[in-house]
Amino acid sequence: MSKEVGMTRRRFVGAAVSSLAAGSLLTLSRRLDAMTDSATGIADKTAIRPFKVHYPDSDLADLKRRVQATRWPDKELVGDSSQGVQLATMQALAKYWATDYDWRKAEARINSLPNFMTEIDGVDIHFIHVKSKHENALAMIVTHGWPGSILEQIKIVEPLTDPTKFGGTPSDAFDLVIPSMPGYGFSGKPTQLGWDPIRIAKAWIVLMDRLGYTRYVAQGGDWGDAVTEQMGLIAPKALAAIHVSMPATVPADIAKLLAEGAPAPATLAPDERNAYDQLTDFYANGLGYANEMAKRPQTLYGIADSPVGLAAWILDHDIRAMEMMSRVFAGKPEGLTRDDILDNVTLYWLTNTAISSARLYWENKLVFFQPKGVQIPVAVLVGPTDIHAAPRSWAEKAYPKLIHFNTLPKGGHFAAWEQPKLFVDEMRASFKTLRQT
Repeated sequence: MSKEVGMTRRRFVGAAVSSLAAGSLLTLSRRLDAMTDSATGIADKTAIRPFKVHYPDSDLADLKRRVQATRWPDKELVGDSSQGVQLATMQALAKYWATDYDWRKAEARINSLPNFMTEIDGVDIHFIHVKSKHENALAMIVTHGWPGSILEQIKIVEPLTDPTKFGGTPSDAFDLVIPSMPGYGFSGKPTQLGWDPIRIAKAWIVLMDRLGYTRYVAQGGDWGDAVTEQMGLIAPKALAAIHVSMPATVPADIAKLLAEGAPAPATLAPDERNAYDQLTDFYANGLGYANEMAKRPQTLYGIADSPVGLAAWILDHDIRAMEMMSRVFAGKPEGLTRDDILDNVTLYWLTNTAISSARLYWENKLVFFQPKGVQIPVAVLVGPTDIHAAPRSWAEKAYPKLIHFNTLPKGGHFAAWEQPKLFVDEMRASFKTLRQT
């Protein structure tokens, strides 16, 4: 960049500071990049740019107006959640959202961490990057899933990067990289086909290389699991191991029986039978949202237009997560609070990513629970109330280099979000032997 262009850019930044309340800093960053392009004809699209979040008051006022204007359906005809998220739950959610909820607190938490943006494979990738003050910290990239976001991981940042403040030792320290997947959160929305878990995994490898890490580990759950396992398959030299929750471990013969709707084999051990029953229920009753997004993501205009519709869609991810979040809005918080849940829904709303995030289901061609043949070291976490609690016997077959396996005493699909302390302990234990070697 020439000196003249650099000075012009700095003047533009100074003039723009007073107008940030009128739009997001992401928009500002893109305007600056466009100006650099037009002035010089050259822009380093791989540059790592600082990023801050700010949505104008008008966006928040519009959200509140839409919530208050919700047209409610009739009450469900059953006394439980078998017909979906119950009317009382959604009305309690909407009342709190429109009256007491404060998005600015979530913005402040996000902005308290170092946020960045960089372009990879034609898409802007947002990520949080926190370096530990301790030497020899182990770098880890952590990937969220759907309907999650980087908000799932914010609770674990300080305990993992500053372990001595949270009962650990310097040898427990991590550097953390927490990206928003393409089409999710503050990352860009792909304008071309092909952004599946494999392509995202390749982008994450580029990101870690761009950040200068020559040795690191990766962690993920839900789609984050799929992305992380693909990183393990690609297995760049720098990737020492992976950690997964909701792992892909279902043996081929079991998968065939599940697909046929067959009863569980009598030879299954108790934990295998539990997993079989959980998956049977999920395939029969819990795949509606995934099927719609896999087949017709563009049809979901309703959740892009109605915040309450979006909230209901997100709550109804799986039966145990839905029941847990419903209890939160009935005054029985467990793991998550009302603000936790609405921070995440509001993030989806303000970024208008209901449909762009859903397209990952359409793009995906992997069989989710099928073992992928990962040959590098793998650690596994099991949440007892996740979609299914994978048995150790299945994990040992799926991952020949299983270095750690643990079932948490509580917690479900969103491990880091629901049980951050247990998750932090899990990360320390999972990679302990790896650090020693």
